Amino acid sequence: MTDRLRVCAVDELDPGTSMTVAGTSPAIALHRTEGGDFFATADSCSHEEWSLGEEGDLEGDELVCPLHMARFDLRSGKPLCLPATLALATYHVVVEGGEVFVAAT
Repeated sequence: MTDRLRVCAVDELDPGTSMTVAGTSPAIALHRTEGGDFFATADSCSHEEWSLGEEGDLEGDELVCPLHMARFDLRSGKPLCLPATLALATYHVVVEGGEVFVAAT
């Protein structure tokens, strides 16, 4: 069984927001879409180091880095436009008993 890291309670992350997960290396960002779905990606933009958990914007199922407007698919981490050309690492998210967990890698 894969180890899991408890990140937060479901109600601690509002829909349409993101957060950086404390104590992970490399840093992980947790995102909650307006529809309430949770996704986890690398916290740092693959184009240039910039925190996506603290500064990224969510638009539907896309994550936007405001530094240079790189866009990523939350489901796959794939870049959707330049200047990003490298995908973000993605992590499995489990919601159980009102708690959000990210699979440890």
